[in-house]
Amino acid sequence: MNKRQVGSEHEQEAEEYLKKSGYKIIKKNFFCKAGEIDIIAEDDGYLCFIEVKYRDSAENGFPEEAVDMRKIRRITRSAVFYLTRYGIPEDFPIRFDVVSILGNEIKVIKNAFDAVM
Repeated sequence: MNKRQVGSEHEQEAEEYLKKSGYKIIKKNFFCKAGEIDIIAEDDGYLCFIEVKYRDSAENGFPEEAVDMRKIRRITRSAVFYLTRYGIPEDFPIRFDVVSILGNEIKVIKNAFDAVM
């Protein structure tokens, strides 16, 4: 199985977990020239841009540690593109979450980072 297949499986797993946690999934794998957002969802009045990260063990660090400044910038730019494309007002509450999957353990880190251009 290649990395893309593994990633897709874990994104599906994250989606199911988010649904059970009360998130309403709006879009998966949103692509634009700025980058990709794994999952876009609504939760508690927020529009959430969600990055999914998986590691089979913590040997090389925790999954959420892979969301570095470069990745944050790409997610932020993609989120701005999404907001503009769909005419979402600037004052609409948004949040950047990370779903961390370590082996069989899943956790959601709400408001994991702030937007960085």
